[in-house]
Amino acid sequence: MQYNPGWNSSSVNLLHVQAAGPGDSLHYVWSSIGAPAVLLVATQSPSSALRVNWTQLLSASPAGAIWIDPPDSVVYSTAVVFTKLFEFSEAKPLGELFYPTYDLSEFSWDSLNHTLNHTALTAELRGVPATDPGGGFSNGSLAFRVTAYEAGGRDGRLPGLLHTANSSQLEFILAGVAPRGNSSRFVLEVATVEEAGAVRRLRSERSIDDEYTPTIFEVSKGLPRAGGDPAVLPSPHPVPPQVLSLVAEPQNSSSTLGFLQWKATAYGSRSPRREDGIQCRAQGLQAANWSLPVSSIVQAYFGDSLGSTCTISALNVSFGGEEGEVYREKRYLSWSVLLGFGEPPRDTFSPLVISIAAVALGTPLAMLLLGSCLVLLAQRRRYSEYEPIN
Repeated sequence: MQYNPGWNSSSVNLLHVQAAGPGDSLHYVWSSIGAPAVLLVATQSPSSALRVNWTQLLSASPAGAIWIDPPDSVVYSTAVVFTKLFEFSEAKPLGELFYPTYDLSEFSWDSLNHTLNHTALTAELRGVPATDPGGGFSNGSLAFRVTAYEAGGRDGRLPGLLHTANSSQLEFILAGVAPRGNSSRFVLEVATVEEAGAVRRLRSERSIDDEYTPTIFEVSKGLPRAGGDPAVLPSPHPVPPQVLSLVAEPQNSSSTLGFLQWKATAYGSRSPRREDGIQCRAQGLQAANWSLPVSSIVQAYFGDSLGSTCTISALNVSFGGEEGEVYREKRYLSWSVLLGFGEPPRDTFSPLVISIAAVALGTPLAMLLLGSCLVLLAQRRRYSEYEPIN
């Protein structure tokens, strides 16, 4: 993990995480310069390196300030930008009441160097609005906690996302922020950038295995549209699935280039338990028809192609039921999402669940077989008491 490589000041945040393999390397570049974002680049060179022209990056025209050396080693690149935080409440009988939007590109962010842990491979971007007329952030903050991995496994905290060494976890945290309504719900807008030839799709899966994360299922009524003015969605939406993946695929292939994966639940506690679960659902993915908010690292890497050949998509992720009671009581919200390259990890039944199922199903079957054998043996013994007739 490198913090502001080639730059001695901590007035801005840029975190570079690199995973090098025998024949390739993966780069994650996290930053709060402009809107908080992460740049993901896969190369076919184990010695590829991140280059940053800091003077150009911090200028009004950052295009070309970030690149991978050698440039021809890049096989895939994408970016995820966290653009806005909406807040609205069910103001019955008037319907949804929308409050002024929090634009994350206008936040003031603490130095990431204060939270950087090279041993645990974690860091945290924490910020508040540069101007906060309503005072909602006077005792609170918004944060993005980053975790990198050296090997595959499962995160020890709920929702217990399954990860590989090629993935990183991001935890979105809203702590101590005062809601502006009695029944406030929060919605995070997430935008993705794909180069020509790749498209994003929202994939959903259901699972009967709730060992790690029992999902909250509830029908909700409305969300603001991604990127546009807040609007009420028509008609109730279906019950959300347990696992959602926002995957990037080539237009003429079914293979997966990269992904964002999360479970349809958030949590209302710093030490999450099952009873702290908060409903989480995603509005369908939309092609973005608005200009991407300022995010210097995205503009610095993709340059002029950002407004021409690149495809920008967005979706909104909402937290809380219709009444918003969990957040109002605890003033805490955390949502975890996994980012990575290739196919997203798939949950399978653990050895514990398999063994329990084997005992539960195998014991009656064994008793049935044993009973059948005893009956057959008793019948054979009864007939064997007679002498055979010559």
